[in-house]
Amino acid sequence: MPYTDENFAHFGSSKGKTADAPYPQVRATCLVNAATHEIIDAQIGSMDQGELTLASQLSPCSHSITLFDRAYFSADFLIGWQKRAEESHWLMRAKDNLRYEIVKRNSQHDFHIRMPISTRAKKLNPALGDYWEARLIEVEQAGKIRRYITSLIDSKRYLLLALAKLYAQRWEIEMCYREIKSNLQEGKHLRSKQPALIYQELWGVFIAYNILRRQMKYIAQRAKVSPLRMSFHITSIAILNLLKFDSLASAGNLPKHLESLMEKSKRYVLPKKRSRNYPRVVKGKPQKYPKKCQSIS
Repeated sequence: MPYTDENFAHFGSSKGKTADAPYPQVRATCLVNAATHEIIDAQIGSMDQGELTLASQLSPCSHSITLFDRAYFSADFLIGWQKRAEESHWLMRAKDNLRYEIVKRNSQHDFHIRMPISTRAKKLNPALGDYWEARLIEVEQAGKIRRYITSLIDSKRYLLLALAKLYAQRWEIEMCYREIKSNLQEGKHLRSKQPALIYQELWGVFIAYNILRRQMKYIAQRAKVSPLRMSFHITSIAILNLLKFDSLASAGNLPKHLESLMEKSKRYVLPKKRSRNYPRVVKGKPQKYPKKCQSIS
């Protein structure tokens, strides 16, 4: 956002190794529908508020499963998440140093486990008790054993492989953020110079994004494909052009123009995602100078 004394004092900025970022930033934690990219709930705060703090204020849906990364592993947070709505469950990758004991073996790679609650967590919330329970599953993927932990205890109803496959959808939230920052915002920063207007502007961005995504869901239904197959860039331009230019015509013609947009639904469909041919790797750091040779001839 623009640098002003009010914005910097209220929001702060990200911390670097040697100095803070030179411009104010806002932190937003969102709950996103992985099947449509629609934002279900969001919390906005300053940079000194952690993701877990903001996420503890989100409202999950009833009869849902939320996919978290390992940064959200907290007994207090996850137990509380299950209590916020009826049948509100969670799934995440298990930490490598997870401490647990097996209560029941569902199969060779499927366990009902019990985990100790840390002294610090009990001090912050004495109602937690000494232990909490979950389900640990192991799946071989690309030659490696991946471990997942979940609140879905029933191994007969929620199959091991189905849960592991479901977790892959967690990356859809990153696509959602990219659509907001790169496509909708065109990579530009927020414009407001006062904290109250920053909140107003950002909520406006979220609402506009949801309206576009909701309409894309209807267009995808007409094309008989998943909403994730719709090109956000091209489809959003078509919808925005409809709102910009058709407003000059008679309001009675809007349903006709909207139907015309629906008829062109297949134009906005992306091809199916290709399977990855090469594994993800960390790129080597570029060398400023060539490495010294052992001998020179």
